[in-house]
Amino acid sequence: MITGSMETAETLNAILKTIDEGIHVVDADGITIFYNSVAATLDGLTPDEVHNCHVLEAFPSLTTETSTLLKVIQTGKPIFNEHQSYTNRKGKQIDTVNSTLPLWLNGELIGAVEVAKDLSKIKQLSEQLLDLQSKMKRLNKSHKNQTFASYHFSDIITNDSTLDQVKKQCEKASQTQSPIMIYGETGTGKEMFVQAIHNSSKRSSQPFVVQNCAAIPGPLLEGILFGTTKGSFTGAIDRPGVFELADGGTLFLDELNSMPVELQAKLLRVVQEGVVQRVGSHVTRKIDVRIISALNEKPEECMNKGSLRHDLFYRLNVVYFELPPLRERKRDISFLIQYFVTHFNAVFQKKVEGITDEAEQVLQNYSWPGNVRELKHAIEHSMNFSEDYSLIGLELLPKHVAPSNATIRIESTPDLSTVPPLRKALGDYEQQIIQMALKQTSGNILQAAKILGVPRQTLQYKIKQR
Repeated sequence: MITGSMETAETLNAILKTIDEGIHVVDADGITIFYNSVAATLDGLTPDEVHNCHVLEAFPSLTTETSTLLKVIQTGKPIFNEHQSYTNRKGKQIDTVNSTLPLWLNGELIGAVEVAKDLSKIKQLSEQLLDLQSKMKRLNKSHKNQTFASYHFSDIITNDSTLDQVKKQCEKASQTQSPIMIYGETGTGKEMFVQAIHNSSKRSSQPFVVQNCAAIPGPLLEGILFGTTKGSFTGAIDRPGVFELADGGTLFLDELNSMPVELQAKLLRVVQEGVVQRVGSHVTRKIDVRIISALNEKPEECMNKGSLRHDLFYRLNVVYFELPPLRERKRDISFLIQYFVTHFNAVFQKKVEGITDEAEQVLQNYSWPGNVRELKHAIEHSMNFSEDYSLIGLELLPKHVAPSNATIRIESTPDLSTVPPLRKALGDYEQQIIQMALKQTSGNILQAAKILGVPRQTLQYKIKQR
């Protein structure tokens, strides 16, 4: 029994050492019994310097009130996703999100475990972007025409009647102050439309600020949106958020459905009252911002899944636009092919004449999960290998768009003996589409599921059925 317990402990210890997040375990007296190398790296220490030491001895800057490990031991209650900012022994600023849980055995509290995720690099990059935008805003006061928005409605080209109608409606909506919500799949050009709306509006000389709600972890996003106050948490400084930076102009909240729901409630207050309150401050600041939000899933699906609050949706969905995917705009495929050929002829200083009928037919039949962006990249890929005064053929198209066995055949009498059962044919085609989506997202199942419009669990199941 003793040997088995020792082997179990060694196995658990080996597993904990492989985890890429900081793990710190203390007993009921606050003495460290496990401290992995990731945690040691974050704190600028070695595991030996912390092991068998009391928390306050190893980290003298902490107190019984500020140490989450000691707090959990005292209360027996877990603490989830708490943002902590501190300076380690090497003087390096560290930002983590910690979850601290009590350890119980037979009804007795025997210690606590803390899992820390390092967000320092993400926070540093986000703050650098905020500082840059703040400097640009100050610069804009003397250079009124400078803006972060570069696209205009004249840059949006289409031969599709549905998209053309959306474009005309956006031009009309640009003249008002109403909140706008846009839905479109990845690559349909949501930000291009948003920039065009801003540049056509009365706010065109004012700031245009973009915040992707999926790019920043929830615990940091609140400070990015609303700003921070010195002392609101360890290491916090006075810094405006994107709402203050966009004051007088337009704020584009991309992938709004990725924002934590609890943060959406705070956003709702800003939208309703037109005031913003920095994290840790009791002072409210009046702001004048036009909010344009975007979703990469249909709003009804977002609300049904609980990723979008109904009350926030009704506040921001005053004007709604839906951008059709490229696969539903067949006339645009031929139109955009020639446009991109002309474009890359100028960029690459080439004289490619166009594309063969066979290659164009393949492009017409492709599903374009990455939409216009993917088509542009496909033509750019082909143009890299094309010769002057030639046509782009099947052999030059990207392999995922035109597999090597792709051909266009016209047969007067079909050979019915080669027709597979419908269920098998549909299954094979489904797997091809799944593989295209996975390749497009470099194997990211969550992003592939979004492109395909299915739940992540469904996609994982279908992948396992291969």
